[in-house]
Amino acid sequence: MPDRGLRHPSGVLDLRAGLDWWDTWRGQPAAALAEVVEHYWRVRWDTRGREPYAQQTLSNASVHLCAERGNSRIQGVVTGRFTRLLSGRGRVFGIKFRPAGFRPFLGSPVAVLTDRTIPVRAVFGREGDAYVRRVLALDADESMALAADAFLLERLPPLDPTASEVNRIVALIVSERAITRVDHVVERAGVGKRTLQRLFHEYVGVSPKWVIQRYRLHEAAQRLAEDPGLGLADLALDLGYSDQAHFARDFRSVVGRPPAAYMRAAAVTYPASAPPGRRAPGGTSSCAAADGRSREG
Repeated sequence: MPDRGLRHPSGVLDLRAGLDWWDTWRGQPAAALAEVVEHYWRVRWDTRGREPYAQQTLSNASVHLCAERGNSRIQGVVTGRFTRLLSGRGRVFGIKFRPAGFRPFLGSPVAVLTDRTIPVRAVFGREGDAYVRRVLALDADESMALAADAFLLERLPPLDPTASEVNRIVALIVSERAITRVDHVVERAGVGKRTLQRLFHEYVGVSPKWVIQRYRLHEAAQRLAEDPGLGLADLALDLGYSDQAHFARDFRSVVGRPPAAYMRAAAVTYPASAPPGRRAPGGTSSCAAADGRSREG
């Protein structure tokens, strides 16, 4: 069976159903960009002759630069749930910055972008518009990635040690399930709570508490989709919740459905007509849901 990316948490909800409507690609940036860029991604869909498809997504703690015909933009962190109605034919190529990676380019607190999109030229000027035109004129994913490398390398700011430290703290939150409260981050990172809050506001655009909850819910959605027999009480405990009811409330408030309902919907098998060879959707983001969209939650 082709790898459809179900082992890669991405914030894409109802992934099995979505894979019959769009395909995606992900590539790595040049080594010199590793401190600021997490990866490049591309989403492509063609719903001609079919009903439009509503794809829901939970954002990651990253800013994205998106090149899309007629709707290129810089997308800040989306705190709610995004719904994109995929209709006709389209493609988005995105740069997913590391959680603190866009701050050196922006030169001001990233919180000003939270739940907002701005034109690419607002940060990168006319050269940003020229970059978008170059990317949209290309067909191969690898060629678009090379164009992104060249654009960012020409503008790469000096290394920001604070950005690197914030990236390290976010990686710690993602990797350690035992971190369920901001106090846990304070203990492990050796940073005061007020300093931590200020750093996240300036470099990530959301609070440490938001980051903790969002990545735990990403994991919850993935595990519910992969294992229809998963016990909800055990899952809640694994994710650091003191009881199942608290987990269910958080999940429903963000995803829009109770965990049990989400698990039942995710258990639908792949359609027999699903095209083979889908790539891991780790790069799919709310940026791909930022046109004809609604933000919920």
